[in-house]
Amino acid sequence: AGNWLLVWSVISLAHTAHGCPDKCLCHTASKTADCKNRGFTEVPAHLPPEIQILQLQNNRIWRINQNAFTATPLLKILDLSNNSLSSVAPGAFQKLRYLQVLNLTRNLIHYIENKTFSFLPHLKELDLSSNSIIRLPETFGNSTGNITLLSVKHNKLQKMERILLESLPNLKVVLFKDNPWQCNCNVFGLKLWLESFLYRGGISDGIICAAPGIRKGKDLLKVPYELFGACPLRTAHVHLASSHQHGSEQRSSLKHGHHGEPGDSGRVSCEPKPKPRPVSLRHAIATVVITGVVCGIVCLMMLAAAVYGCAYAAITAKYHKEHLAPSRQHGTPKEKEPFESSLA
Repeated sequence: AGNWLLVWSVISLAHTAHGCPDKCLCHTASKTADCKNRGFTEVPAHLPPEIQILQLQNNRIWRINQNAFTATPLLKILDLSNNSLSSVAPGAFQKLRYLQVLNLTRNLIHYIENKTFSFLPHLKELDLSSNSIIRLPETFGNSTGNITLLSVKHNKLQKMERILLESLPNLKVVLFKDNPWQCNCNVFGLKLWLESFLYRGGISDGIICAAPGIRKGKDLLKVPYELFGACPLRTAHVHLASSHQHGSEQRSSLKHGHHGEPGDSGRVSCEPKPKPRPVSLRHAIATVVITGVVCGIVCLMMLAAAVYGCAYAAITAKYHKEHLAPSRQHGTPKEKEPFESSLA
């Protein structure tokens, strides 16, 4: 009994020295702290500072304090899935400069504020799926440009800012599935970005429209550009021109973007209405007319020159036939005298 007591004391001392919370299992070799399914309501304190993987899934964590991860700066993988988070304070993860994977799936998050994930220069995978997110910011934060996978599927997003996606130049995979996307002017920029992303070899599960009713269930990529013609975008004409120019090179799914939809009575206010021709079209028509007139005048001048040339050639030929031919036949001395005198 004394020996068992001694062994238990040594194990307890080692456990305490290692700094692993009572309800967690810490594995030194894999540098992992297993704290899942333990009923935590906050991120546990006294975690080993050397751990690189922290498993906190399947708890009841409802908030993350500003200093929650100060003691674990080497974390590379953080799993907070299936908890009760309703929001994430900006800067909550800013001490984790080596973090590569952040899993926040199956929580109760409604909003992601600007710069929530600042100062995570090595972050590669950000999973926000299966929440109740209705709004995403224009930027996830400073130094988040290395994200390669972003998942926002199974949320309540109706739109997504193109500027957010453009701030993530290394994206390879984006998952949009199961969101109530509103296929109106608000997603025009997203449509343009997605086409470019797929053309560059990116992977996505696509965006399926939830509204307006006439386009419910349709792929955003197949919604014709003409339906966005009246959207108040300053660069709409430039984008449309470039998109039509590369249309033959795009994926086959993009070839459906130039056909109208019959019975499209559910169009929203941003969609096209009868309007005057753009100024650029009028200028183009004027240029064509002027060019046609100039070309006509040039053609008439060329025709006149040709007629004159033909008439001159005919008269010259007739002259040579009537006056020069007899002289060559008879060769009289009188006709040769001028030639001989000139030689003298």
